[in-house]
Amino acid sequence: MAKLYFYYSSMNAGKSTTLLQSAHNYRERGLAPLLFTPQLDNRAGEGRIASRIGLDAKARAFTPADDLHQLTVAAGAIDCVLIDEAQFLTRAQVYQLGEVADRLGIPVLAYGLRTDFQGNLFEGSQHLLAWADKLIEIKTICHCGRKATMVLRTDEAGNVLREGEQVEIGGNERYTSVCRKHFKEGMAAKQSGDLPLEDS
Repeated sequence: MAKLYFYYSSMNAGKSTTLLQSAHNYRERGLAPLLFTPQLDNRAGEGRIASRIGLDAKARAFTPADDLHQLTVAAGAIDCVLIDEAQFLTRAQVYQLGEVADRLGIPVLAYGLRTDFQGNLFEGSQHLLAWADKLIEIKTICHCGRKATMVLRTDEAGNVLREGEQVEIGGNERYTSVCRKHFKEGMAAKQSGDLPLEDS
C-alpha cells in the first residue's frame, strides 16, 4: 500500500538535497518521479528545485488553487510524487496527496519546514503532521551543537525579528536554524563570549 510521508526539519537540514537524491534513485531504476514545488518559492527560478550543495531539477510549479491529485493523474504514468517546500501546501492539497497515495497507489514524499520563525505550524505542515502515514525528521544542528528544531528570522543587520508575515522567501541570509533554548533567547549566532579559549 502506498503511503504519504512527511520529511520535516528546520532550515538548512538538507530537505531539498534529500528530495533530489530520492528523485535520482527512482530515475536510476527506470521509474518516473513527479516533482512539485510551490510557485511562490522562485529562489532557483520558477519550476526548479535546488539544494544548497548545487543539485537541482525541473519541477511542476503549483499554486494554492491547484488540485495536486488531478495534476498527478494528468501527468500519466508516475511512480512517485515528491513535493518540495511542503509547508506551503493548503489543507485541501494535503488531502489530495492522501488521495494520490490511497486511490492511485502512488507513494507521496513531502519535504518541508515544521514551524515558522514565530514557532507556529504552517498550514501544510500542520495537516501533514496530522495525516501523513509516516513522519521522518531530517536533523540539523544549532550553533551550540544541539539539535536545531526552530527557525529565527533576522533583518539585514542580523537583528532577530519576532513579527511579520509568516511567508517571506529567503535563504541563509534571513533565516537561522537554532535549538529551542536559543530560539527563546533570540540568539541566531554564537556570541564571542561563548567561544572556547585558545591555548597561549
